[in-house]
This record gives sequence, C-alpha cells and structure tokens, in this order.
Amino acid sequence: MVKLSRGRCRLKYLLTKSKLTQAELARRTGYSRQQVSNWANNREMMSFDAAATVANALNCHMEDLYELMLLP
Repeated sequence: MVKLSRGRCRLKYLLTKSKLTQAELARRTGYSRQQVSNWANNREMMSFDAAATVANALNCHMEDLYELMLLP
C-alpha cells in the first residue's frame, strides 16, 4: 500500500502562476493576509476547509496546494 504525506506548500508558485498577491487571495477567501503568508511560507498547514476554499479561489485542485511525498 502506498502512503503519501503532504510536503511543502506550493502556494507561492500558484499565486505567481495566477498573477495574484497574498493580499488578493486573503480578500477572496476571507482569511487574513497573515494567515495566507503563514501557509505560503510553510509556517502552518492549511486545514481541509481552508485548502478547499483556497483551491476554489485559485481554480485548482486541493492536491495542487502541496507537494506530495511517498512514505516508506
């Protein structure tokens, strides 16, 4: 059985690709700019609900928000 773990957050890359700022994402999602910064800089992981909201705002899949790592 394959086990996966969340790796680093890809939010900075996705924001650049979408031509959005952290402040604009915060406005679109209702989360604070500081919270978005914490996610983008890997200080905190998004909850399931936050990831769904962010993915919707960025028009991507939740799986796109984090690198996935195979566990031994």
